[in-house]
Amino acid sequence: MPALTMNTHEAYVELIRIAREQSVLSSCADLLEWDEETYMPRGGVAHRAEQSAVLAGMLHERQTSPRMEDLLGLLESSELASEADSAPAVNIRELGRLYRRRALLPREHVTEQARAKTMAQQVWVEAREESDFSRFAPWLETMVGLARREAALLSQGGDPYDALVEHYEPGMTTAQLSALFTVLRSELGPLLGSIVGSRKRPRTAMLRREYPVDRQKLFAQAVAAAVGFDLECGRLDVAAHPFCMAIGPGDTRLTMRYSERSFGDGFFAMLHEVGHGLYEQGLPAEHYGTPMGSAASLGMHESQSRLWENLVGRSLPFWAHFYPRLRNVFHEALADVTLEAFHLAINRVEPTALRATADEVTYNVHIMIRFELERAMLSGALAPVDLPGAWNEAYRRELGVEPRDVVEGCLQDGHWAEGLFGYFPTYTLGNVYAAQLFAAAGERGEAFARGDYAGLLAWL
Repeated sequence: MPALTMNTHEAYVELIRIAREQSVLSSCADLLEWDEETYMPRGGVAHRAEQSAVLAGMLHERQTSPRMEDLLGLLESSELASEADSAPAVNIRELGRLYRRRALLPREHVTEQARAKTMAQQVWVEAREESDFSRFAPWLETMVGLARREAALLSQGGDPYDALVEHYEPGMTTAQLSALFTVLRSELGPLLGSIVGSRKRPRTAMLRREYPVDRQKLFAQAVAAAVGFDLECGRLDVAAHPFCMAIGPGDTRLTMRYSERSFGDGFFAMLHEVGHGLYEQGLPAEHYGTPMGSAASLGMHESQSRLWENLVGRSLPFWAHFYPRLRNVFHEALADVTLEAFHLAINRVEPTALRATADEVTYNVHIMIRFELERAMLSGALAPVDLPGAWNEAYRRELGVEPRDVVEGCLQDGHWAEGLFGYFPTYTLGNVYAAQLFAAAGERGEAFARGDYAGLLAWL
């Protein structure tokens, strides 16, 4: 039936049916990606790249079909779109925005990008294992080239980086991000100096004692369940890079990376991913497959991971409840460590080369460095092959530290291997959003000390 002969109700029902079908197909691609990063044998990477490319092409064809254009053309000027905050208006508005964006990209670009991402990610893992940037350099060049092409197609003469950021944080601009980073840099520098110069310095050696990984996994799973992550509708696995993958309602998968000699690295990465998982599990299942059932933005998603990781997970009331259990599980490592000493240690402030384990004061500096480097690569001011030197120089300049090798340096994150250019700033946006949300949620220390996180989770 031609869209123009339908009434608005019929057109909206069909639009939502198509959107949900697209989401199911997208979830199949997500499941393949989860398998790729967890259990897929390395010999299967070339075939997985072809699977990913075929699925990406099929999905793109549906997302940019003439039928979608006809339905949106009828609905965007209808009464259903007039009440801005209603579910139909939100869905019509957002599906229209996404349609017009996707329609600017040729199917060939989408399939090529999906194929290259799969290959590049596997090479990144191998390059990390061998501490050899030269193995990854050609694939970084490929991913930068694809990102440049995509930015040119999407920007329509505007700022290319804006076009990439739009994918993760709709409405955000490079100028706004630069202004935010300028303010943060001016405030964080003096704060870092005063903390590092303080006579009160935490002892952190106890965090680098022996913490058997099998026990870490059990403790992590118990804490994840205690703060509200539904393990009947999710799972925790191990991967080279921690991530959260929402396959669909009732299926949210988290991955972790543990270190036997560093308790905090694994535990706080787990809480970070649990924050993402809680957000996904909290989305209304009845709206699955539509914008109303999706995350508002990646910055908002990151606000949840950073909130649970830091504002909850590094608080004294949180550990007043969990530290006795932790001490029982790792008695050999913590027998001589008080709650106060442990709490001070996990909140230490010290410039390091690693983003994922950085403290709250220096974390945003890591993001600023990536923001500037990826913009330089995309503009052509920095050749991807020269990334290690530029990376190390930025760390010396901004944090006064230098990575020991490329694993601690420019190979520490897998984002660029996945083609995620414009993603990094959302971590800082997440920090900013999280601080405001947590303040608005009100004081909840007494509940945390009782092991009660349901109130905060319900409020969120």
